[in-house]
Amino acid sequence: MKHKYLVLGLITTALLGCGEVQLAADVAPVELDKNTEIADGTMMLKGQWITEPNGDVMIDPQTSGLTVWNDKLVSLSDRSADVSQRMQLHVISPDTAKLSGEQMMLSLSESLKDSCFAGYIQGNPDLEALVAVPDEPGVFLTITEDASSFKGLSESCVTQYGESGSVDYPFVLIRLEVQQDNSVLMTHARPLKFSPSFNLGDYPNDGIEGLALSQDGRLYFALERDAQDRARIFTTTLNQDTWLHDGFIVVEDSKVKLPAFKHGNHPINALELYERDGHEYLFAAARNDEKLWLVDLAGQQETLIINLGFYAAVDEPDDICPAWEPMDNASIEGLTIIDDTLWMVNDPWKKVYLNNISCEQNRAKFEKMAPLLFNLPIQDAWFTLGGDER
Repeated sequence: MKHKYLVLGLITTALLGCGEVQLAADVAPVELDKNTEIADGTMMLKGQWITEPNGDVMIDPQTSGLTVWNDKLVSLSDRSADVSQRMQLHVISPDTAKLSGEQMMLSLSESLKDSCFAGYIQGNPDLEALVAVPDEPGVFLTITEDASSFKGLSESCVTQYGESGSVDYPFVLIRLEVQQDNSVLMTHARPLKFSPSFNLGDYPNDGIEGLALSQDGRLYFALERDAQDRARIFTTTLNQDTWLHDGFIVVEDSKVKLPAFKHGNHPINALELYERDGHEYLFAAARNDEKLWLVDLAGQQETLIINLGFYAAVDEPDDICPAWEPMDNASIEGLTIIDDTLWMVNDPWKKVYLNNISCEQNRAKFEKMAPLLFNLPIQDAWFTLGGDER
């Protein structure tokens, strides 16, 4: 892959109204991907339209997660997606941004049909986040978010699962397993239990939007907001006994140092774990802000905030529209890592996505709520502040 060298001037000004965050210092020239540039302290990313095998753009997938499997990217959609995109895994080539032609439809396993959550998760559940399980090929985890439109739990199930410490219908962690015919079984489902002291409030559509999983089974959950309108990260440990039970999974506060904001909405909508020199970090996407957060899992460093700007490819550039047009909003909702490259996919946010239209060549794509794929090489500068290692 060709590269060019640019001086990195990351994040020269703090966020307006922001509390404690770390800002990256100016550094020596670093190696950047051909699809990445620096402009006024912002990482400018050039996105490729995700396309079907026939070359058409992907229609309204409402992407809610991204992970890696067999050297390919895998995403899934939430309940507001076009009906043709729901309840399946989507396999994407990172080289071409093309979807594979294989159907990977989700269905309920026999063992789950008597579950308290069967009625919801086999219909049109609001699936959020996706992570592949290390050392278990073809196994993934996803989680439900907004079940407010569902009829709710049965009376007997309310007795069992009615007090989750969060929403009335609990967030449910689901295990997925790819079968030999490429279908995907939902094999297990367990709800999450939060301590009342976490003060999460009851926000069904501002719930868990990100999952990240370490090699040793440490699972992290990103919550969009709690009762104080703050993003939170919780954690639990998965082991060989996790799926032998169907009761609550009790989660803990990760106690990482997240930025504090005085104004505005600053949710986490995607999460990914990254290990560097024996230290673990989380990358988090804050889609309302078009920013990337780098979180120290040891809780020693403040979160680093990286400004992002997004460009969409223009197929037939002209004198008015160059090969890349700036986007008003991208709304990233999927993060994953291949080697030392961070891959991002956006969730076309129906409320604001048409604000991106400036070039007529891309009007139809934006109107179809078509997503884009972005990549960003992970920078040494993010881990060196003022000459000191994070």
